[in-house]
Parts: sequence; structure tokens; C-alpha cells
Amino acid sequence: MTNNETTIIAGIPISITRKPSQKNLYIRVNPPKGDVTVSAPSDASDESIRYFVLRKMPEVTKVRNRMISQPRQTKRELVSGETFYLWGKPYMLQVIFSGHQYHIKQIEHKIVMTAPVGATEENRSKALTEWYRSQMKHILGKMVEKCEKQTGVSANAYSIKYMKTRWGSCNIDDKRILINLQLVKKPVICLEYVVIHELTHLIEHNHTNRFKALIGKFMSNWMEARQLLNEMPLDNLEQEEDINNGKNSES
Repeated sequence: MTNNETTIIAGIPISITRKPSQKNLYIRVNPPKGDVTVSAPSDASDESIRYFVLRKMPEVTKVRNRMISQPRQTKRELVSGETFYLWGKPYMLQVIFSGHQYHIKQIEHKIVMTAPVGATEENRSKALTEWYRSQMKHILGKMVEKCEKQTGVSANAYSIKYMKTRWGSCNIDDKRILINLQLVKKPVICLEYVVIHELTHLIEHNHTNRFKALIGKFMSNWMEARQLLNEMPLDNLEQEEDINNGKNSES
């Protein structure tokens, strides 16, 4: 049976979930307010959890401070005048109600959406998401080819998925990589970094010093890409941060 509890460690509220199926301790910092959660095995002692959290506290504090201070966009309503990003550049949305089908195109500094008369906000949002997906597909194939050549390894499959908690993930056993659709809003260098990151997990499974060294070998400017991910405005609610050093194939 799963048990949930909350405790205070080093002045920070920590939400602890104990699960019978859990084998290791994991800690995450969650947006938008930097809430900290710990997943633990059912038989983990309070002392072992406290020691684990205290060991991670310097990085937890760093991540929480960055997350709280990072600018976020307000909730989008899919109306003319709002700003949307495409490959790191801001564009003003222009919505035109006409006809019976959706048409979206990027013209100079605008993203122009033609939507059916009476189209709901939800459906306009879905249409824009699918347009973003088409933009990602257009770039991802060439990026995968580039990154697989750089790393010397390849995945069996790549999928694009809207994820609120990860930029990417890698199923190591099946060699399947998921790429967050939200990366279509970031500079292309960020997509390259995430693909390189996930491919590197097929060589070194954990976030070890060797893992970081390999990332540096494959992509010399990876720290610049990571900094862009950390500094650019996030969506209203975008990602949590996993700061574990154990086996982890997600970024």
C-alpha cells in the first residue's frame, strides 16, 4: 500500500511517498513553486530518507531558487496579440475566423491561424499543438541523423510527445527515445542537446561523471544549450526537475 507523508528537512517541506514496488530513493523539484517530492521504498527508514535529502540539499536549493525565479508565460487563450515561440523566437499570434478548416502558417514575425467561425479555445489550442508537431517532425529527422553520427549510437525509435515533466526520456532496454514537443519552442540547439543526452544514456545509463564527459565530447556547447533551457520563459506549467544521480534515463 502506498503511504504519503510530509516532513520538514532543512526548513523545506518534503512530500514523501512510500511505495512497495519502489526500489530506490528519488527526489524531484516540481514547478511552479519548487515543491520537493521524494519517492521511497516502503521499508525505507525515516533516518535514511532524511540523510538522502540532506545529501541532495545543496542541489535541491539551487534548483528551487532557479525554478522560482525563472520567468513564466501567463496562461494562453489563443487570441490575437498573444506571443508564442517557435525555435526560440517570439511570434505574435493572429487569429482569423473564416471557413470551416484550420490553416496555420508562420509569416515574418507572426503566426497566422485561420480558424472556423465559432472555434473554441480548446480546439484552437489543439490545432496549434498539431502545427507545432509538424514543425518538430520537419526538424527532428535531420537532427537525429546528425546526433547519431556524433555519438556513434542509434535508437530503434523516436516519438514526439507533450510532456510536462521531461525534456526527453530514453527506454534503455528497448532503445526508444521520447522527445518533448515543447522543445519546438526553444532554440534548435536545445533539441540537439536533448537528443544527444538521451542517446548518451545508451552508452552510459546513469548521470555519472563519465556521462557528462561523453556529452562534452559529443557536443562541445552543451552547457550553453542547457543554460538556454533554464533561462528562457517557460510555459505556464512545464517541467519538474529530477536531481537524482542513480539510474535515470530521463532529462
